[in-house]
Amino acid sequence: MAWAVTAGTSLTFPLVVASVQYAPRTLPNALIRSLHLSSSSSASPMSTTTPQQPHSSFEILGGARDNFLPALSHVLSRPYHPFPFLGWNRHIETISASFYRSIPDIRLRRQCLRTQDGGAVALDWVSGDDRRLPPDAPLLILLPGLTGGSGDSYVRHMLNKARSKGWRVVVFNSRGCGDSPVTTPQFYSASFLGDIREVVAHVAGRYPNANVYAVGWSLGANILVRYLGQEGYNCPLSGAVSLCNPFNLVVADEDFHKGFNNVYDKALAKSLRRIFNKHVLLFEDIGGEYNIPMAANAKSVREFDDGLTRVSFGFKSVDEYYSSSSSSDSVKHVQTPLLCIQAANDPIAPARGIPREDIQENPNCLLIVTPKGGHLGWIAGDEAPFGAPWTDPLVMDFIQYLETEEVKYPKTSSNSDGKVALHHLEV
Repeated sequence: MAWAVTAGTSLTFPLVVASVQYAPRTLPNALIRSLHLSSSSSASPMSTTTPQQPHSSFEILGGARDNFLPALSHVLSRPYHPFPFLGWNRHIETISASFYRSIPDIRLRRQCLRTQDGGAVALDWVSGDDRRLPPDAPLLILLPGLTGGSGDSYVRHMLNKARSKGWRVVVFNSRGCGDSPVTTPQFYSASFLGDIREVVAHVAGRYPNANVYAVGWSLGANILVRYLGQEGYNCPLSGAVSLCNPFNLVVADEDFHKGFNNVYDKALAKSLRRIFNKHVLLFEDIGGEYNIPMAANAKSVREFDDGLTRVSFGFKSVDEYYSSSSSSDSVKHVQTPLLCIQAANDPIAPARGIPREDIQENPNCLLIVTPKGGHLGWIAGDEAPFGAPWTDPLVMDFIQYLETEEVKYPKTSSNSDGKVALHHLEV
């Protein structure tokens, strides 16, 4: 299921605006500073004597609003100001972030994890962290979007931000993504939770004294929320963040074939074909309903899923696969602190697919919707236009708050009563 635009791998067309080729990272520093000043000039000064309220530019709701919102006021009390021009149009923002966002240079150490079914995933750890960090340092698992991996800019920036705060970080590269090996005739999908279960168990077992958290983007977010819902009270994660989650894959698929979105569809299909064709020999003698030529030559994500994905995971049709794999149905079962961040103008994860009612009724969930941001864009904030997404400080504030509460009130057992009491702590 292909709900992600990944940096440098998925989109292969140039960004041209008003017939002028846009060059990466070439805006003069003085111009960038002046654009920052102009975009923030209307912001009202924050009061230092009264509690800071979230700015009206955000849609905020959730059963955990009263618990978690005060910890996020540093970011949310200021209005959301998209970077001039680049952040005004959802497609320009999505493409600009994919092509022109900087990629932090971080040395990673790869660990290939063999799964119970004979498959393999790749875990990328920061080189030297075992020497630098104590064994009980909080641990963050990053789940990129479809075809994404540890080389993508949004993943690297989040990794860099968390690492600067003393967190141990590992990137979970799914089968075939980020040059992860494919050893069986099965990739991954929106429906399959076996790999994330094994990764979380492995990571938690490797660092038993650390609290473990997870952040997912796009398809990675959909998989993460489905995992949280299925695990319920038994989830070993201490908190999670979902960004650009399509939630309702049927709705997302409908919008994926409209207007300019067809460009994303073709680009992602090309990325899927490239991964598949590197491993096509594994599928050479496979029978059943598989349509290998369709997958190998797919012009759309839907064609790829019809020829390969839905068959691999036992679905009779693509529509059944999308309907059964939507994380919107899992939100009501989440028992772990969960922050969901969406953009109202996301072209790939439509705002109308957000399960607002279930988020509102779940005392563990908080939803923040920005007025703009595109898909994996969020070109705003102090580091715009080429630095970290606007969301990164918000994500860190959330998980650091949870970590502080976990340290103050550690879980004494794995029973559900202890977990509920922890997750409903008042700020």
